[in-house]
Amino acid sequence: MKISILGCGWLGMELGKRLYKENHEVRGSVTRMEKMSEVRDAGMIPYSIKLFERGIQGDIRSFLSGINILIVDVPPGLRKNPEINFVKKIKKLIPYIEKSYVQKVIFTSSTSVYEDTEDFKQYDETANTNNSENTSIQLRNVELLFLNNESFNASILRFGGLIGEKRHPISHLAGKTGIKNPEAPVNLVHQEDCIEAILKLMEKEKDNSIWNVVYPEHPTKKEYYTRIAAERELATPEFDDSEASKGKIISSDKLKKDLNFKFSKPIY
Repeated sequence: MKISILGCGWLGMELGKRLYKENHEVRGSVTRMEKMSEVRDAGMIPYSIKLFERGIQGDIRSFLSGINILIVDVPPGLRKNPEINFVKKIKKLIPYIEKSYVQKVIFTSSTSVYEDTEDFKQYDETANTNNSENTSIQLRNVELLFLNNESFNASILRFGGLIGEKRHPISHLAGKTGIKNPEAPVNLVHQEDCIEAILKLMEKEKDNSIWNVVYPEHPTKKEYYTRIAAERELATPEFDDSEASKGKIISSDKLKKDLNFKFSKPIY
């Protein structure tokens, strides 16, 4: 199968390596030229492609030519720059997909589309998304751009907080003070389970739906990060208990039931 991964970052790069090992022809894009060799070393055909609100830089036509599946793993970048219009960027991409032979698009979204509440609501894929936060609104609108397009089939994966061998929030939280929402449940998922979920969705030819991908265990932030810090012999983070915590619980029951998906990497 011919597959293109738009965005070979932390997750996309490892996904590309896995697909190459499974004998797929894989094209991978990065935004910096110095990363091209890393893509090539991973067994992929490297492309330099960057999305802008006014257009696309790079050979997007060649990147999409003749492929079966497009995986869009482009971070919105809204935390660092809230002024970015991620929806406009993706709107520039859509016409190129429509003119290609792409049969399926997989878009990696985020569980940040769901609202944090003091009663820690539990959300499945049928729940309403947060209409009061810019990031949530833009992500949801991008999801709809893919889901409502009749030119291709689309699967939306809403990932929880990503963790892996070389990536864990505790590296930033260790020793910090005043961390808010100590009683909020964590919603995390390991990189390897993310990749397995993408592979499962690649097999599902007709979908056009949303899938939550979160490990089904939700200790509180305080409990979880205190334990992880101790296990890794890091400074214990200190939490702010002065205000009511806000959070949520994300259900991945649909993924487990409909795709017979089994999470293989616990969050501890």
